[in-house]
Amino acid sequence: MAGIETPSFSDEQLKKEKPLSKENPETGDSSSNKAQMASSKPVKSQRFLRLAVAGCSHGEMDLIYDTLANWERQSGKKFDLLICPGDFQAIRNFGDLHHMETPPKYKDLMTFHKYYSGEKVAPILTIFVGGNHESSGYMAELPYGGWVAPNIYYMGWASVVRFAGLRIGGLSGIYEKEKDFQQGHYEKPHYSNRSLGRAIHVRAVEVFKLKQLRSREDAFVQNPIDVMVTHDWPLGITDYGNVEELFHHKPSFRPQVVANTLGNPPAMGLLSETRPKYWFAAHMHCVFRAEVPHDAPDSSLPTPESTKFLALDKPLPESQFLEALNIPIDENAQLQLEYDPIWLAILKNTDKFTEVTEKPIHLPTATECERWDFRPTDEEIDVVRELLANDFKIPENFRQTAPPHQPTDTKENTPKSLYYRNPQTTEFCKKLNIKDFNHMLCQVPAKIPFVGEPQYMIEQK
Repeated sequence: MAGIETPSFSDEQLKKEKPLSKENPETGDSSSNKAQMASSKPVKSQRFLRLAVAGCSHGEMDLIYDTLANWERQSGKKFDLLICPGDFQAIRNFGDLHHMETPPKYKDLMTFHKYYSGEKVAPILTIFVGGNHESSGYMAELPYGGWVAPNIYYMGWASVVRFAGLRIGGLSGIYEKEKDFQQGHYEKPHYSNRSLGRAIHVRAVEVFKLKQLRSREDAFVQNPIDVMVTHDWPLGITDYGNVEELFHHKPSFRPQVVANTLGNPPAMGLLSETRPKYWFAAHMHCVFRAEVPHDAPDSSLPTPESTKFLALDKPLPESQFLEALNIPIDENAQLQLEYDPIWLAILKNTDKFTEVTEKPIHLPTATECERWDFRPTDEEIDVVRELLANDFKIPENFRQTAPPHQPTDTKENTPKSLYYRNPQTTEFCKKLNIKDFNHMLCQVPAKIPFVGEPQYMIEQK
């Protein structure tokens, strides 16, 4: 997108958080810290994760990475991680454009295909959730998450990963209407107009799984998740920020805010139950900040940290589509992407809800006789540890499934992309011993063949 000016970078733009101690939450000073200062011993400096957060990417990966490289040159510091809250548009070739829910005038190849083909490699580890403008066929190959290109990781319909000791949760899609919300996943290439529109909708079963992240003690004094990433905003988040400033930039939002319809209702419930320290979203193409406080169940207990919410704009001239944050991490934290053992145990516990169905999926409640609480026990987590031999590093096992874009390709001569068995999903489900939804979709009868031979297998012949 020519003509876009990259934002200038200064240390003032960093949201540097001072780590707090249990002894003195106001100052971060503990008695041991004071003793160190009194004895003139050197105090170990706090280590920070340098995190970049984007708004809607809309396939502008060259622009985003170039902007971050410019920031790095000006600051002399490297970013450790980039988080993209949806509308990432991982378009591999022109055929994928048939599987993207958006008006025809916006169906452009953009620049992600360079990273898929291997022409370029993402310079910063990038993780993202899906929005309402995605390569839905490609995303459906990786329902539990996986690499869409080297160093670029999709979080699936819902998941939790770990990086540098931080637990990062993700929920893909947008909330549209209750009927779609209650349905199972069933959409696949070749999509009808109806199924393509529904493929991008959040499902209750995914929110149900994420709610199992709350602590088993029900004490509500911890923050079970450090970061949550969604595409649309939690319903009611505007109550916790400068809503008048929002109306100044987006006056069309006022009727929705007044009617309490701006945002995702299940996401706000998820926020109150998981209480992440940070919540990143996009979708509305504007900057909005908020802070949601959380109450302790008993006045004698410490209050959980509030949730800091941030939404950013899309890549446009003069828009703020990126922000840098410094987040405190442990001195010995490893900068590698890992599975979260508790989340994997939740996936195993809720595997019976994995169905290819357009019908509503019954999710049990506390009033029923069957199990309704799927928060994993220590024994269930130990099973996962044994299955993975206590190795939770996410393998770098990306392989091309669809053919990469070629310079001679055009929109007119490229047919709709087929659907593929993705080996990442196969390996993950086999290792965890859960249902393989990618395989289940491939088995659905269809009048028109829709499953293709993966590119990596063709190249091996």
